[in-house]
Amino acid sequence: MKILALYNIKGGVGKTAGAVNLSYYAALAGYRTLVWDLDPQGAATFYFRIRPKVKGGGKKLLTKKSRLQKAIRASDFEGLDVVPADFSYRHLDLLLDAEAKPEQRFARLLAPLADEYDLILLDCAPSISRTSESVFAAADVLLIPTIPTPLSIRALEQIDGYLFRKGPETLSARPFLSMVDRRKKLHRRGEQLLEESGIELRRLGAFLASPIPYSSRVEQMGIHRAPLPSFAYHSRASRAYLALWREIESLG
Repeated sequence: MKILALYNIKGGVGKTAGAVNLSYYAALAGYRTLVWDLDPQGAATFYFRIRPKVKGGGKKLLTKKSRLQKAIRASDFEGLDVVPADFSYRHLDLLLDAEAKPEQRFARLLAPLADEYDLILLDCAPSISRTSESVFAAADVLLIPTIPTPLSIRALEQIDGYLFRKGPETLSARPFLSMVDRRKKLHRRGEQLLEESGIELRRLGAFLASPIPYSSRVEQMGIHRAPLPSFAYHSRASRAYLALWREIESLG
């Protein structure tokens, strides 16, 4: 079982769209796939047409054995299941603080699913917190969508510094360009922005080679309440997510 986390401390960079669309392509490729929507806003849950509610909320999810399995819901797509968001997730940091070895809690919750799923994607809220520390310990790969702007590059530097100081050695972290608008001069320069900024990343791996373009089609996911490829398979953005998925799949 492989665990991928879509993560950034900056909001609005395409984490949820990445989690939803990559999970769709993973299931299409035959992987038994689960998405856990960890953001109390519940955008991924909304896209999958699932009610954003977990019985007993985050507290029971963290404290009761095998509770995660009971929270799983089937999506409309074969081989793709969802643990929905719950508004109580906003208190996860406090709940984890009360746990012994809180940074290991998500790993312990996910371990029993190894026989049921090939791939788990975690859609994370934008923060560095006790919750994200538990995500880092559970995940095999951290995927960091990054808009090619100075503020996003600054956020990337902050993530790199945190992982360099405190991140698990086993965690692989790879950024990828997201919401790239080549009509904008700054975005056209985005691929070189990291080099030009003078930032030296010490912990993160190189950018993945498959950028995700800015597209109104991605925004239409909220209208269709479905992954982009399910209603616009041949769109430029869908092809970009497919290329990104194949690149991630090739990482092993």
